[in-house]
Amino acid sequence: MAGEVQAGSADNVECVNETSQNPATVQAETIVDELVRCGVVEAVLSPGSWSTPLALAFARRKDIRLHVRIDERSAAFVALGLTKISGRPVPVVCTSGSAVANFHPAVMEADAAHLPLVVLTADRPPEMRYTGSSQTTDQIKIFGTSVRMFAELGVAEARAGSNAYWRSLIARLIGTALDSSHGGPVHVNVCFRKPFFELSPGNDWPESTVGRVDGAPWVKIASHSSPAVDIAAPAKGLLVLGEGAPDPVAALLFAEHAGWPVIAEPNSAGGSHWNGRTGAHALSAGGALASVPEFRASHQPDMVITVGKPTLNPALTAWCATAPAHVVVDPRGQWADPGRGASKVIPALGMPLEARPDGQWLESWLRCDRAARAAIDDAVNGDVLNEPLLARELLEAMPTDSLLFVGSSMPIRDVNLMMRPRSGVRICTNRGVSGIDGVVSSAVGAALAHQRAGGGQAYALLGDLTLLHDHNGLLIGPDEPRPDLTFIVPNNDGGAIFSTLPVSQVDAFERVWGTPHRVDLAHMAAALSVPYQQLGSVAELKELISSGESGIRLAEVRTHRATNAELHEKLATVARRAVLSVLH
Repeated sequence: MAGEVQAGSADNVECVNETSQNPATVQAETIVDELVRCGVVEAVLSPGSWSTPLALAFARRKDIRLHVRIDERSAAFVALGLTKISGRPVPVVCTSGSAVANFHPAVMEADAAHLPLVVLTADRPPEMRYTGSSQTTDQIKIFGTSVRMFAELGVAEARAGSNAYWRSLIARLIGTALDSSHGGPVHVNVCFRKPFFELSPGNDWPESTVGRVDGAPWVKIASHSSPAVDIAAPAKGLLVLGEGAPDPVAALLFAEHAGWPVIAEPNSAGGSHWNGRTGAHALSAGGALASVPEFRASHQPDMVITVGKPTLNPALTAWCATAPAHVVVDPRGQWADPGRGASKVIPALGMPLEARPDGQWLESWLRCDRAARAAIDDAVNGDVLNEPLLARELLEAMPTDSLLFVGSSMPIRDVNLMMRPRSGVRICTNRGVSGIDGVVSSAVGAALAHQRAGGGQAYALLGDLTLLHDHNGLLIGPDEPRPDLTFIVPNNDGGAIFSTLPVSQVDAFERVWGTPHRVDLAHMAAALSVPYQQLGSVAELKELISSGESGIRLAEVRTHRATNAELHEKLATVARRAVLSVLH
């Protein structure tokens, strides 16, 4: 992080608000004010006693939209969804003790996805530590290396210099979270000492606690965008876009000028870009092609460029590692290279140099892609919904300007397998560490941010275990902002992805990996006051999408794990046969 520090002086501060003389209150109000100056417009709060000063400070601000969640884990994932879509830092606040630990899964996801999640934890004062006092634990660096920066604000005291200390530290934390080279989650631990908010008599605060003039942050962090690098593009090349691609538009333009095919994962979007699987060079069944050994042998690229983090196809990852030249584009210096084949890492991609497009190279890819796509479609077609057909029909029925939040396990793989190139839809996942926890809450947060920015309908395609793991994300208070969000859940009564793996053949599979739950989702929805319906056909799905109803609702599609595993095996077989028929 590079910063330009503005020296403080009596000329650029104003007098303190004389009504807030309690040290904890002054500190909390100053922290929140500086967060606003640094671009914060949303915050998520879980209730608790020791976070009272922060809770009051956030609740009193009219320029922050506050979201309250009773479950800290859900709260953190709501904040994650908000920051994933908005790109802004989003603080999540909790009291001391075990509440802090419940933020950890979301912090890990934010770490892997480079999201500016701001973890703001209240703590007991130092004299209460190691005494056995209730809700007291060691919160110092509790998130370890998952955060880019940790800081502790000591107990507030009425002393000169506190304003600059608090504000500069908050500005530094936000600057670190938003750093263009290595941004991500940050953690600030704030120690409060009682009383929390009672007013102190007299006008004895020693300095002003007002920030810079014109609403500016205390420290202006300079943005250092790395220059794009022009690459000499061989005629036979391949562009791969993965999770969080920083600039898919530039990469797609590169491929267009170079004459390269594009394998784009559905969630290959970063910043304001919605979806990388678009345009005439984008393949629909790129993952299926990469899984065919004969195709890999006859279509070995001279160069592969990967942007973002491809995670959905191990065969593609291994293939990228065999290319004579493998260029990874990563502005953060934390490039993804699980195959350890990268030969060059650049911060940004410019235009191709010495490009001599080979039309036959691109057309051969597209011809095989069309054959694989047709074979896969023929194998899933019908009116009765199966899981791959559900993914395809949902993507095609979604109107332009929609958001789709996809579960990290089988649903995103089905979307990757079935999605035809299209524009106008925003596809998000929690594929940073690819966990199933907190996905419901993340989808809620993402939908809130999407629609606040003027976006249209939002949908979430989640497996049953993913839904159940975070079903309390549907527990939203009556006075809380609520998105227009439809959850569509293929329910196969357990962990479907394990049924596609060799472990499905072991004796203990059903209990240990299949994990049937027998939960009636209609009853669960009724308990949470969420409208529910069961879908069985493509026509019913299309009717659901076209209805455009408001609020949160749940649609269930009942499927069977063993049948689903057999179908996916069949799809791989028919795709390979179709590709071989083109090659021969």
